[in-house]
Amino acid sequence: MGGYVYNQVSPELVEKFKQIVPGKVYVGEEINQDYFHDEMPIYGEGQPEVLIDATTTEDIAAIVKLCYENNIPVIPRGAGTGLTGASVAIKGGVMINMTKMNKILEYDYENFVVRVEPGVLLIELAEDAQRQGLLYPPDPGEKYATLGGNVATNAGGMRAVKYGSTRDYVRAMTVVLPTGEIVKLGATVSKTSTGYSLLNLMIGSEGTLGIITELTLKLIPAPKETISLIIPYEKLEECIATVPKFFMNHLQPQALEFMEREIVLSSERYIGKSVFPKELEGTEIGAYLLVTFDGDNMEELEEITEKAAEVVLEAGALDVLVADTPAKKKDAWAARSSFLEAIEAETKLLDECDVVVPVNKIAPYLNYVNGVGEKFDFTVKSFGHAGDGNLHIYACSNDMEDAEFKRQVAEFMTDIYQKAAEMGGQISGEHGIGYGKMDYLSEFAGTVNMRLMKGIKEVFDPKMILNPNKICYKM
Repeated sequence: MGGYVYNQVSPELVEKFKQIVPGKVYVGEEINQDYFHDEMPIYGEGQPEVLIDATTTEDIAAIVKLCYENNIPVIPRGAGTGLTGASVAIKGGVMINMTKMNKILEYDYENFVVRVEPGVLLIELAEDAQRQGLLYPPDPGEKYATLGGNVATNAGGMRAVKYGSTRDYVRAMTVVLPTGEIVKLGATVSKTSTGYSLLNLMIGSEGTLGIITELTLKLIPAPKETISLIIPYEKLEECIATVPKFFMNHLQPQALEFMEREIVLSSERYIGKSVFPKELEGTEIGAYLLVTFDGDNMEELEEITEKAAEVVLEAGALDVLVADTPAKKKDAWAARSSFLEAIEAETKLLDECDVVVPVNKIAPYLNYVNGVGEKFDFTVKSFGHAGDGNLHIYACSNDMEDAEFKRQVAEFMTDIYQKAAEMGGQISGEHGIGYGKMDYLSEFAGTVNMRLMKGIKEVFDPKMILNPNKICYKM
């Protein structure tokens, strides 16, 4: 580590890039500052020397090959909605903007797959598939992220509890390696035992092993009906303790989210609409579950809803509010989907983690986190995917100095990551490691795992030019 020397991009090299992609090469002040950071600037900022809008696999291969020959860092960039500094040019170099590769190429209705370019937005595929009577199940909260970015971080989202994460829907991909070579990984098949799974290695690699230029994604027939329940509780402990009971009673929610009172109030201020009840018969509500079931007809869903209501009321829920019209469902989920924006709108200094713990450990873990949070000067707000144990914990402050906030947050995060590891969890469920979480990964992954990850990086990227200083390889 540390022996990799990068060169600056020379004017001659810029001219060569312009020959490959005329009119799509930007330097210096031509580069919008939005490209200097992602959604969490606290995790690092960096200015690329060159920004290139690429539109074909071959162009990207030619650009990367030149960078490889000249020891220039290359950073693939999607919509920039990441939360760990993964798509930031920490070491300068060439940033390749993938958002212009945004075509849905073709549906294969017999094999239930779709071919897409990596710059297609999640919401674009979701809506287009729906029009064909199909569902692309991965449902991360940020609908305006690119599918390439989703795959690069193995994004999870709200439907992961029933349908799995992005990894479960990637059948094949075309990738440009750091050397400029083009490879095809995977196939339009539902199972394989054909050598090491390079496809799965690329999924979640955050742009450090290769640049994804085309994807073949699995689809399923769209469920015909959905119904959502808002379930209020007096205390968070009772709320979370109910979660395993859904599965023990063979109820299979499409989404199962939990949220504390404070975050709901923030969100409702942000969207300007009150959706969730705040008290029932004089009891103040402290936490909520938001649950969606899907199925082929409303009769089936009404039966499921009745059974779910029995289970949760017996477990301490104060009520069960059914969102069975499009407007009610839309309002409930609009409130949930606005949590991050609501926090950002009300908070000057923000840091977050997305730990994942076993479902039966969520309640004790959150109690621990809230207890630790009381020692610090910032406020802790949390919500997350109760069904799969993936929790979003935010440290928020409006009056601390930057340096002091960062110092306290580092202490807080180290403590709660340690606790997550003790409880059999992991430090990220869906956001990834990027630049901001590297130290935590090296601390909790163990020396052997880190050695293996570094070895994989060296095999794919012997000159360390592709998205350097991310995940496992600090320079």
